[in-house]
Amino acid sequence: MSAEVKSHLTELLTRALAKVAPQQPGSLISLERPKQAQHGDFSCPAAMQLARALKRNPRELALELVAALPPSEWLERAEVAGSGFINLRVRPAAKQHIVKTILAEGDRYGRADSAGGRPVMVEFVSANPTGPLHVGHGRQAPSATRSALCSNRRAGA
Repeated sequence: MSAEVKSHLTELLTRALAKVAPQQPGSLISLERPKQAQHGDFSCPAAMQLARALKRNPRELALELVAALPPSEWLERAEVAGSGFINLRVRPAAKQHIVKTILAEGDRYGRADSAGGRPVMVEFVSANPTGPLHVGHGRQAPSATRSALCSNRRAGA
């Protein structure tokens, strides 16, 4: 699922929080991926985190947050589970949005200019050819990650 969808859902919850508890900062909104698919695409524990500060029941607070959510073309439904988790399920169009982004960006998709044009040193690590190989060698020298970093740098990303 794209980061754009996640930030959109975070913005929806931040707006709902501003209606329900305007004195609370929107930075408290965090989305997690539920361990079980039946709990939706994202889960938000904000109501449980805020309940103590607001001296309110977390489930009731979660119900108010869900009711205050603005309409969205990407959000299929939001429901309260357990003691106050807000489970969010997105529409298929939101999941397919990333495909449009990938096709539009083509070879540039996934690249970032995090170095700001500065040189980046990528260290190549190799195992000792005279000693035994162990799991640590695989952790210290992940060739796929190294290759991807170098490819991005060569592309000017």
